[in-house]
Amino acid sequence: MAADIPFVKAMAFDYGVVQRLTPLVRRIVARNPGAFTFHGTGTYIVGSGEVAVIDPGPELPEHVDALLAALPGETITHQLVTHTHRDHSPAARLVKEATGARTYGFGPHGAGRSVPGPAVEEGADNDFRPDETIGDGDTIAGAGWTLAAVHTPGHTSNHLCFALPEESALFTGDHVMGWSTSVIAPPDGNMAHYLASLRRLLERDDEILWPTHGPPVREPRAFVAAFIAHREARERQILDCIRRGADTIPAMVRAIYADVPAALHAAAARMMLAHVEHMVDTGRIICDGPPHLDVVYEPGPIGG
Repeated sequence: MAADIPFVKAMAFDYGVVQRLTPLVRRIVARNPGAFTFHGTGTYIVGSGEVAVIDPGPELPEHVDALLAALPGETITHQLVTHTHRDHSPAARLVKEATGARTYGFGPHGAGRSVPGPAVEEGADNDFRPDETIGDGDTIAGAGWTLAAVHTPGHTSNHLCFALPEESALFTGDHVMGWSTSVIAPPDGNMAHYLASLRRLLERDDEILWPTHGPPVREPRAFVAAFIAHREARERQILDCIRRGADTIPAMVRAIYADVPAALHAAAARMMLAHVEHMVDTGRIICDGPPHLDVVYEPGPIGG
């Protein structure tokens, strides 16, 4: 069994209502609940008067209307996008049309991939192009607030977190969420990069994590360490499956995700592909040709 994670799922909110979370942070939740969005997209507002918006959200006019209506007399000066999935970035266009607020992000979908190729993610927002391209360490400042970009590839290659040093906080997008693990789906998702990005968070001194979905994580180091342990345990499970004859990804999914609804097995298979790519790259398993969903896997030269 994979390592336990101390998930945090309790969250008080009302759709379309801006909620004050800290002196510098407010949040409004879009009505787009689902298996991968939990209650919905939490759009963050940082600052007062002249504010930054983090992850404007899905293309739901009622969400954008509620966001704008909640800021009477205030000006959105920046729109920051953690990554280009359709529950995070499309509303930036609507907000810009209404306010002129420029957008900031790592780049279009796939911008962080070293080898270009077709995108297969159904949830990708391939239309988003930031007005301003930002990368690791770049800083955006406003009245009383500072946001520093932290490149955290893995969930997507262009994923950014945003640090708010005034409150020792980190907005983590989908990189770390309190209610669930993140989906890592090749080709844009990459397990090796994801694990490296998690380990990078262990080196930081953030006191609180604000994911785009769900409640905050208030013990970041212990929580992130549990995520890493979970992924390492999952890869041990995969090797054990292969040794017992469940040597294709569909067979692994049936064995490991037996208690997960069948409707989620396709996403689980993409996650397994990310794991086996990582394990092939590190010599723990082997296969004939490049890893894919239907190939047969065997233990590699360095075993487990």
